[in-house]
Amino acid sequence: MKILLKSARIIDKESEFHNTVKDILISDGTITHISDQLGEVQADKVIADAYVSQGWTDSSVCFGEPGYEERETLANGMLTAEKSGFTHLLINPLTHPVTDSKAAVTYIKDKTRYCAATAYPIGALTVESKGEYLAELYDMQSAGAVAFGDYKKPISNSNLLKIALQYTQPFDGIVISFPNDTKIMGKGVVNEHIEGTRLGLKGIPALAEELCVARDLSILEYAGGRLHIPTISTAKSVALIAEAKAKGLDVTCSVAVHHLHFTDEVLDNFDTNYKILPPLRDTENVLALREALDNGVIDFVTSDHNPLDIELKFKEFDLADFGTIGLENVWGVLSQYTTVERAVTLLTAARKRFGITTIPIAVNTVADLTLFTPEGTSVFTKEDILSASKNSAFIGATMKGKVLGVIANNQLILNE
Repeated sequence: MKILLKSARIIDKESEFHNTVKDILISDGTITHISDQLGEVQADKVIADAYVSQGWTDSSVCFGEPGYEERETLANGMLTAEKSGFTHLLINPLTHPVTDSKAAVTYIKDKTRYCAATAYPIGALTVESKGEYLAELYDMQSAGAVAFGDYKKPISNSNLLKIALQYTQPFDGIVISFPNDTKIMGKGVVNEHIEGTRLGLKGIPALAEELCVARDLSILEYAGGRLHIPTISTAKSVALIAEAKAKGLDVTCSVAVHHLHFTDEVLDNFDTNYKILPPLRDTENVLALREALDNGVIDFVTSDHNPLDIELKFKEFDLADFGTIGLENVWGVLSQYTTVERAVTLLTAARKRFGITTIPIAVNTVADLTLFTPEGTSVFTKEDILSASKNSAFIGATMKGKVLGVIANNQLILNE
C-alpha cells in the first residue's frame, strides 16, 4: 500500500525535517521519500495538509479484557486508541485475573499482535494487586511488560516499595506507585474543598496524595531505582517532584488530561462521570498543573482511560466507581493548554522512559506516525464516543483540533 501525505507539516524535534512542510511517501509501511514536492505519484491514499508526528504513546490505559469484556475488549480498545492518535499503549493490570504473571502478559501481547498500535502490558507489582507480595516481575518483563504497578492502589507497605525499587535495578525495571494514602482518603469521594462541602460530599484532602509523593521520593532517594508517579493532581506534588528531579533522582510523573481541563466546580449536578481518582481539584491546583506542562516537571500526559459499564456508574455519587474514559479527548484538550510542539513532546516522551523504540521521521524508516490538526473547535458528544463504555467526563466539553488517524504496523487507520 502506498500512502502520500501531501504538504504535511512535520512536528518531530528528533528529525531534520522538524517544523517544515513536506510531501511524504510511504510504501508498505516504510517512508521512502520526503521532499518539498513529489509531483505526480501513484498512491492508494492521498492525505493533504495534515500535521504529522511520531506516533503518540499513552502511559495509562485500561481495557478490561480478560475478565471485564463488558467494559471494553482489547480489539475495540486498540481501535479506539488508534483513532485517537495513539500507536503505543501501556495497558494497566485492571483485569480478571490480574496481569501478574508471564502468561497474563503474553495473553495481551498475543491478542493485540495484529493491531496497528502496539500494546505494552504493565505488570502488577504485587500478586493479584493485593499489596502483600511482589509478583513475578522479572518473568513479566522478559515476556514484554514495561513497568510494574497496581492500578489505582497505593503501595501502603513502605518496605515493599523499597524492596521493589532495589529488586528491579538489575534489569532496569520501572516501579509505578499510585500516590494516595487510603487512611487519609477515608470515605472521601471528591476534592476536600468548598465545592464538595457545599454539595455535602465527603472530601479527599490533597494531603492524601502529597504524603505518598513525599514518602515515595524519600524511599527512591534511599534505595535508588526507577520510579514513575502517575496522574498527579496537586501543586505541591508538582513542587515535590521538581525538587526530586533537581537532586538527580530517577523519577517521572504524568498528569491525566481530565485534571488539566476540569475543576471541582463541575460537580454541581452530581454527575458520576466526574467521580475520578485522584479527584478533580480546585482552580489553584489545576492552574499549577497547566503551568507544569511547559516547565518540564510533568513528563507526559495520559488519558488514564478507564471504561466502566453503566451498572458501576449509574448510582448515587457516593456509591459509584471512580473513573472516566478519555482516549478520544487527549488531543482536543491538551492542544488548548500548550503549544503544538510541546503537546507532541508530552504525547511521545513516554516511549523513551519505558524503553519503546523511538523512530524519527526520516527516509528509509518505519512509518509510525500520528496525523492530526490543531485547528478548529468542536463540542464532544456521546455519539463521538468510540469506546464500548460511555462513562465520559468530556460529554459537552469543547475540543480544539482533531486527530485524523495513524499510520503504524503497515496499516492506515483514519477517522472518516
